[in-house]
Amino acid sequence: MERKALIDNDGNSPVYDGSVNGPDLTLTGDTDDDDSDGYTYEQAVVETGYGKFHYLLLALCGWAVSSDAIEILCVSFILPAAQCDLQMTTADKGALNAVIFGGMLVGGYLWGSLADIQGRRAILLWSLGVNGLGGLASSFAQSYWLFFILRFISGIGVGGSMPVLFTYFVEFQPKNKRGMMVSVMATFWMFGNIIAAGLAWIVIPRYNWGYSSTDFTYNSWRIFVALCTFPSFTSAAVFVIMPESPKFLMQKSKEFEALAVFKMMYRCNNPGKASSDFKVNHLLVARKQNSGPTDTGLGRCNRLWCKCKYTAGQLATATVKLFKPPLRTTTIVLYFTFFILSFGYYGLWMWFPQLFERMEHVGGSACSPPPNATRNSTDGDNCTGRIENSVFVDSFLTSTSNLPGNILSILLMDRVGRKPLLVSSMTLSGITVFFIWFVNNKASGVALSCVFGGIATIGWNTLDVLDTELFPTELRSTAFGLQTALGRVAAIIANVLFGELVDVYCAVPILMVASFLVVGGLSALKLPNTMGTDLL
Repeated sequence: MERKALIDNDGNSPVYDGSVNGPDLTLTGDTDDDDSDGYTYEQAVVETGYGKFHYLLLALCGWAVSSDAIEILCVSFILPAAQCDLQMTTADKGALNAVIFGGMLVGGYLWGSLADIQGRRAILLWSLGVNGLGGLASSFAQSYWLFFILRFISGIGVGGSMPVLFTYFVEFQPKNKRGMMVSVMATFWMFGNIIAAGLAWIVIPRYNWGYSSTDFTYNSWRIFVALCTFPSFTSAAVFVIMPESPKFLMQKSKEFEALAVFKMMYRCNNPGKASSDFKVNHLLVARKQNSGPTDTGLGRCNRLWCKCKYTAGQLATATVKLFKPPLRTTTIVLYFTFFILSFGYYGLWMWFPQLFERMEHVGGSACSPPPNATRNSTDGDNCTGRIENSVFVDSFLTSTSNLPGNILSILLMDRVGRKPLLVSSMTLSGITVFFIWFVNNKASGVALSCVFGGIATIGWNTLDVLDTELFPTELRSTAFGLQTALGRVAAIIANVLFGELVDVYCAVPILMVASFLVVGGLSALKLPNTMGTDLL
């Protein structure tokens, strides 16, 4: 008995049957048994139970998420200390903040799309490795431009691991826990922020650490950059022993391999039980019908250029599907919302340490310009590369301010729903940013920054859940990766804009961020409701 791979429409959720602009999909097994005896993905994952495996998976994926947060934010902490060694102007700092997002733009789309073709686990190994190697190499760079290039390479790795991590994690979760557990995993971004702030506070002010000669310098801020790569390397090492996503294996018609993963999950979650006790023996896996040249094209490619050409064609096909019915409206609205939140959040967050240092030395508001400020101002002969401890304290506080937002996300995601949380968090974030312009002392500025971080966190967590629920398995990583790439374009624009304007027209980007966030929040009203639906 043959069953179409359809997800019922509840009036709000998208419908995808696998036949829109692509090959027809059916749910079937690899045996001749009647399919009525088979289990769907949602049924099989429930039969494995919920326990030790899922918590270990949460710890691993969460640690990898923390590694990405640390790698992104470490540059913002070293800017005041590295400005002397690398002879950076304010515009140079803006470009350096932006370059990792340039790498993430490339990596997000490339790795994310490849994960839908080659599998989640292999891409995670590669992307985390590239992230760590690029970051470690950058700590040895003695010139601004070499440091700049190596941070770009690190960004390529970060861009790949972010979308694939959430895709991989969600494909092990039952639907009744999906929203909550993705929110818990997103909380590890805050832990990454805290680790980066705490590590910077411990290491960077130790100006006597390291080695220095006329030709080579390896001082405290470089040691900090090297230490920030540890989470990436350790995460990659553990993923070597992790299984492939069972949802991906079922989508690729690999019933035997998917069953092996489910049985391993069952044994881990149910101590004392054997694989023979797992009552699922037959899965309803997706199988392409009417196989043609497209299905066997890769097998006929014996040369590297042929394989690259075939893979590029698959990436392009998957991307086009996102912008055709029935996914087009959802894709456009979700990407617009993500673009706006990325512009607002990273435009401010990456500059908070620099603004805190300015408040400490100049006084007044975040927009109080330093003496004789210009777009390309430097400290000239007075450059010391030393940072007040209060700057690290303030950054630590803004990092921990995400905790209330994370707790609310975990508690409300499967109760209130995704859309109400996203709309309210982005709108309130915009209102908070608007008032940053008016504060006239450092304490108020730090307090509003903390409020902004906590509220914006709810928006990020909600988008992480929606990203994994709105798209079918064969497009999930591609959609997430392309969205990540667009978000990095927003982050690049925001950081370059802040770098150019923060010294002379500071109010312009702040008010722009405030208005954009409100508009982005209201646009999210057009997104469908996915709470309680099966994973497509």
